[in-house]
Formats: sequence, structure tokens, C-alpha cells
Amino acid sequence: MPRNLGFVRFVLASASPARLAVLRAAGIEPDVIVSGVDEDAVAADLADPTPVATVTALAAAKARAVVAELDSDTGAGSDTGSGAEDVVVVGCDSMLSIGGDLVGKPQTAEIARKRWADMAGASGDLLTGHAVLRVSGGTVTAEASGTRTTTVRFADPAPHELDAYLATGEPLQVAGAFTLDALGGWFVEGIDGDPSSVVGISLPLTRQLLGEAGVSVVDLWRR
Repeated sequence: MPRNLGFVRFVLASASPARLAVLRAAGIEPDVIVSGVDEDAVAADLADPTPVATVTALAAAKARAVVAELDSDTGAGSDTGSGAEDVVVVGCDSMLSIGGDLVGKPQTAEIARKRWADMAGASGDLLTGHAVLRVSGGTVTAEASGTRTTTVRFADPAPHELDAYLATGEPLQVAGAFTLDALGGWFVEGIDGDPSSVVGISLPLTRQLLGEAGVSVVDLWRR
């Protein structure tokens, strides 16, 4: 597919402030449209719910849901409306595989505490799935998807440290009940793989998938 040299609108199909921050730091100012996908329903429909299949399917479902919303969304920075635009929609999903279980956002302090009981002093695989859909003239013209896996080595927080971390509320709304780039970083001994993937959006994988959809990432950088 030929390289794009014109204006391409970049839409992030995620409410994650961490993903938005990574993209902004990497030179892209995306529009954000949250998909509202029922993640449990998508996962339940998978015939073979392996960790890779699950995060890839969830990312693709989020991207497709946002594409369906583009017709009614003119978007920031657009003079023509979405129907005539060249748009790339990027959907993302992250989950942690630890002890044979695939886990997402704990949502409650009780669940987060149980997760940390398994994670403390151990290692887990953080899987991040991405899906890129390119939309031109209101029609999907290209799509690509993939997954990155990064091994995370966790520290063993003291009881009062874990209590304090859970009390912040941060681990309740992030995959695996930890962050790398915020308070949770104090309790990560190291990683083997892509750090941006652990934060939420893999820059190397996103660049690869954009290229498969005919878009060069350098043409998306802020001018």
C-alpha cells in the first residue's frame, strides 16, 4: 500500500489517559472517541479465548465500534466532516497473564489485593492488543491488528505499602492492578520487552500496523 502524504485524522478508541499521554509525548495529538464496547460479551463470544486472541479481539471490537460512530462525528481539526476524511482508528486492549489467569482491571480494592498476592515477587506477561482501521470516504479501506507481550517482574511490597497503593485508587482502573509510569512503578523491579506497551499503547506495534494500513507515522506528527 502506498505511503500516505496527505492529512490523516488519528482517532484513539480509548479513554485511557496513559495512552493519550504516550501518543502526545510521541508527537501525535489524537482525537479521542470512547467505544463503550461490552468487553465481557466480546470475550464470551470467542471460540478460542487464548490471551492473544482475547486482547486482539477486544482491540478490534473497540476500533470497529468507533468507526461506526464516525458518520455522526465531525471531530476536532476537520473541515470536511468524517465522511470525506482519511481517518485511522486505533483500538487497544491490555491484560495481564499471571499464574495461568488472564486478568484486566480489578475495579475493586478487594480484587486488586488478591491480584497483588499472586503478583508480588513474581513475573507476569502484559499483553497489549492493537487494531488499526483506516477509513476513507466513510469506508474501511485497510485494517491491521497485532499483539505485543512484555514480561513484568514485580517487587514484593510491604503490607503498609500495598495498603497505601490500594488506597490511592490507581490500581483499580488499570490492567493487572499496576502502572509502570506512575505510582505502581515503585513496585516493578523490571521489564523484558516494550515499555510503551506496558503503559498502554505500543509505539513499535502501532507504527507497524499503521504502515500496514499505508500510513507513515512521521506524517502524523504535529507540524
